[in-house]
Order: sequence, then C-alpha cells, then structure tokens
Amino acid sequence: MTLGVAVIGFGVMGRTHAAAFRSASLAGLPVELRAVCSRQLEPAMDGRTTGNLAAMASGDPPLSLEGVRTYQDADELLMDSAIDAVSITTWTETHVPLALAALAAGKHVLVEKPVALTTAAVERLAAAVPEGLVCMPAFCMRFWPGWPWLRDRIHDRSLGGLKRLVLSRLGEPPGWAREFYGDPARSGGALFDLHIHDADFVRWCLGDPADLASIGSRSHVTTTYRYPDGPALVTAEGGHLAEPGYGFHMRYRAEFEAAVADFHHSRDEPLLLTQGNETRPIALPSGTAYEIQARHFVEQCLGIAAEPLRATMADAVAVTRLLEREAKGLGEHG
Repeated sequence: MTLGVAVIGFGVMGRTHAAAFRSASLAGLPVELRAVCSRQLEPAMDGRTTGNLAAMASGDPPLSLEGVRTYQDADELLMDSAIDAVSITTWTETHVPLALAALAAGKHVLVEKPVALTTAAVERLAAAVPEGLVCMPAFCMRFWPGWPWLRDRIHDRSLGGLKRLVLSRLGEPPGWAREFYGDPARSGGALFDLHIHDADFVRWCLGDPADLASIGSRSHVTTTYRYPDGPALVTAEGGHLAEPGYGFHMRYRAEFEAAVADFHHSRDEPLLLTQGNETRPIALPSGTAYEIQARHFVEQCLGIAAEPLRATMADAVAVTRLLEREAKGLGEHG
C-alpha cells in the first residue's frame, strides 16, 4: 500500500511538511504527496525564514506541485478517497476542528503545534481519536538530531546522572503572518510558539515537574522546573526578541556527573561532548527533524514502525496543561 498524504495549509510550515513527505518517498517509503489545500498557493513571505525553519530541507530541489491535486476547501479534500492521511499546518484556532473532521473522514492526522491553546480543546481531540487511526502532534524536537541523543543519555545514565539542564530558544518574531503571530490571543505568543518545544522536551525526558516557577510574559518566558528526586536545576528560556537581525538561537547545556553536553544549532558540529578533559563532536543522524518526523508518521500510519508513536495526543494534553500552569506565573510586562 502507498500512503496518500495531503497537506492542509500551505504557508511556510505546510511547505516544510510537504517537502518532508517528498523526502520520505525519495528515501523509499511507500508514501505519495497527493494533494494540498490552501486559499493561496503562493503566499507572500515578507521576511526571512527564521527559527526552527532555518533547516527545512537537506539539499532537495525546490518543491514542485506537478501532479499534486490542489484544493481551496478542506471539506472537499477530506472527501478525496485517495487521501489516507493529512498534515494540518493552518492557524492554531483551526487545528482541532480540522483534525476532528479528518478523523471523522477516516484519515490519519499529523497536526502542528500547538494543537490548541487550552487543555480542554486538546482533550476534545484526544478523546475523538478512533482505534486504528494515528493522530500525532508535530513535536519536532523529539526528532531533532541531537535531542533524542540527550534523552537517551538521561535515561541510560551512561554519562552519570543528570545534574543540570538549561535550554534556550530565542529569536526575532517570524517575518511572515505578522497579524497572526502578533496576536497572542491567536498564536499564544512565544510561550506556545517557541517555549512549547522545550516544555515538551523536558516532559519527554523527565516527566511532569512537581512544581515550577515562571517569570516574564507570553512573549519571553523563563521557567524553572522542580524535580525533588531529579536534577538540581532544569530551566528553559523562550522568547521573541525585538531586535531585527538577531536571528534564531536554539541551545541546550546538559551537565552530567561525568560529562557536559552542549548543543547549538548554528554550529558546524552542533553537539559537543566534554568528558575527561576532552571536547569532541557527537555524530548526528542525517536529515532534518521534519524529515525524520514525517518518516516516523508514515511508518506509524502504515503499521511498519519499529517503535511506538513518539508523540501522542496524551503528550499534547499534558504539555498544554503544563503551559497553562506556566502562564499563571507570568507578569504583565516583558
């Protein structure tokens, strides 16, 4: 069976997902990009692509839609019997309604983060996933080369116990869709646009914290997570910086009992391990997180995956609840 995939929403992230599915096909997986849905197939990009999207493709040629059906209406696309799975990359407020409609139409779903801005909305989607269908939140850091490696080291303790973990995700606001990203009521601000990645990663590695303390605002938040029987310090900073040209900086520093791991996405060798008075680069998997994520989703839909679903709707519910806890501690200025 070849999995027929469609992308609903064809802005920056939609194009990223489409290219990732094409990459999965080129890698030999039985998947085909068969349709896209967008009101405007050539959106104006009024700024640089920043943030996690700085590494969208791995040298593939520009995406072509030759032979791909195009729709302007999602309901019409969902009636297409050639479509087995959809990737939803539209505005956040449409994620849950579109995902519910896709599941009702018998389609597997990959839905971009944040799934929604309230726990109640995510729970509504989680409760609607029928047996036999995959509904996966697009938590790309669970696939980003160098980040699963860290989780493995935390769990296997091969570098000793984790003592401190500091994560940072800072950059100028996206240069596209400013009306959306400039309205925290719609986008959730940097709390839900940037910081969600690190909040989810902390949960993935360490579970839910016993307590937390957040300062800042939805546009720039710093949270310390408390684990009484875990690391002495776990903190994550995420924010949009006003200064144009600063670019995007994504980093972690993990201090273990016997080593320090330091990741910065912009280095030629992003992940460095210092151990025994020696610093050396760690070899990372090829491909982008979006490509690896797409392959994982396709394998799950086809029932050929070698591992369980890496990101679940239960995870989406839990991280949304965590962000709501963080939001309560934020001040009015930032």
